[in-house]
Amino acid sequence: MSLLEVSALNVDFNTRGGVINAVNSLSFTVERGETLGIVGESGSGKTVCCNALMRLLPIPPATIKGRALFEGVDLLTSSESRLRSIRGRHIGMIFQDPMTALNPFMRIGQQIMEPLQLHYKTPKDLARKRALALLQEVGIDKPEQRMDCYAHELSGGMRQRVMIAMALITEPDLLIADEPTTALDVTTQAQILALLNELQQRRNIAMIFISHDLHVIKQIATRVLVLQKGCMVEQGHCAKVFGAPQHEYTQSLLNAIPKGEKPTRYRHEQALAPNFLTITNASISFAGKPTPHLAVNDVSLSLARGEILGLVGESGCGKTSLAQSVVRLVDLEEGEVKLQNKLVTSLNKKALRLARKDMQMIFQDPFASLNPRMSIFEIIAEPLKLHDLAKTKHSLSEKVLALMCEVGLEANWAHKYPHQFSGGQRQRVAIARAIAVEPQLIIADEPVSALDVTIQAQILKLLLDLCWQYNISMIFISHDLAVVRYVADRIAVMQKGQIVELGNTEALLKNPQHHYTQTLLAARLS
Repeated sequence: MSLLEVSALNVDFNTRGGVINAVNSLSFTVERGETLGIVGESGSGKTVCCNALMRLLPIPPATIKGRALFEGVDLLTSSESRLRSIRGRHIGMIFQDPMTALNPFMRIGQQIMEPLQLHYKTPKDLARKRALALLQEVGIDKPEQRMDCYAHELSGGMRQRVMIAMALITEPDLLIADEPTTALDVTTQAQILALLNELQQRRNIAMIFISHDLHVIKQIATRVLVLQKGCMVEQGHCAKVFGAPQHEYTQSLLNAIPKGEKPTRYRHEQALAPNFLTITNASISFAGKPTPHLAVNDVSLSLARGEILGLVGESGCGKTSLAQSVVRLVDLEEGEVKLQNKLVTSLNKKALRLARKDMQMIFQDPFASLNPRMSIFEIIAEPLKLHDLAKTKHSLSEKVLALMCEVGLEANWAHKYPHQFSGGQRQRVAIARAIAVEPQLIIADEPVSALDVTIQAQILKLLLDLCWQYNISMIFISHDLAVVRYVADRIAVMQKGQIVELGNTEALLKNPQHHYTQTLLAARLS
């Protein structure tokens, strides 16, 4: 008997616009020690399927039908008490969005220890010892110090690693991993995949691994299941599906992966006007115990008008802190930032507000950066109204709907709220909001990390088109070197708060000089 047998799973949502069939008659099995990869576009039903198995969907509006036998127990009909004894102990789950899954009022050490103490009554000292070991195992430095941090004090990648540690601490029989490596840099991603593989072999753990990163699925999965609009269109062994995909949808997913260097039509034939943006001797520190943490250490960078600079490095290396200092979301301890010779670091509140029309940011975590009390229409309309870019209600509505269309959102979704969208769809809303005011500088912090490959290709093309058409400069932060290669003119490599290598994209990737850059490239190719 299979560890998990799912038969004719249907998930419907009752909405004001009618019934939405999110998962349609889905059947599959998962064997002990096996990894089943589930791929498909954002909104295809991947996450809904797994949340339905764990009974994490609100009923109503959700309606779940079918059968899901886990070691003979039907997860869909068992009692709440029986389900609680299974969740966390026998089935672990790594959620897609760590900031919303982690408790903001609890230190991360308490949260990692909690499953052991709850399910196994493990003494506090032993639980803490196991939590420390696991934090180190998933690649978090200074684990003793991090144990006492809150979620907001960690970078996006670190929060994702905490989620992985929480799910693995009980060494469950089945692990459901919903985009577990999305926010991680390539070296940590390689560590996590190796860790999951090692745990599987040692404990015979089965895994359902959801990802839009086909490279990761190819590395870790035994079999792959392809979902489109809630329906399974293809499944089989990874080598067969990736080597000779039968369904046109699977073929389109594989063809959408960024390949090679920046397209010729977006390359600059002539030298760009230098010093559009200059960062000089920037240093940023954050309070910490026992000493402050130096996140950015004496960094200097310049950006030409119309240039795209790729900023890469491990999670926690200071990429986001440096980027946020440009738009004054983080203050520099030392150094200065100039945009078109305007000293951004000395602007008063009113001048800064006006200057932010010219410099917009696409944040890494769309759920945290979107107001949950505002509809999608209101979120995208807000910067247009703030900077008086729409004179009438009609023109405002036209602009908002045009922006939604541009980033791949349907017009009839305008009055929905962020929680009603998938992670990838929320990221598209964040991008629409950022480009609404036609800025001169965009700081894109992992703007496509939450997107499936087909939408990722659309968004990358959109960003390239916008930069080319309006001569927009961009700092593009990403852990995906294939994506950075596709969009960036130059690459800056960051490690432990410093720029260790900087150069033309192709020259740097083909002949990296610094050993850390070499390590990043080796991890991606592994």
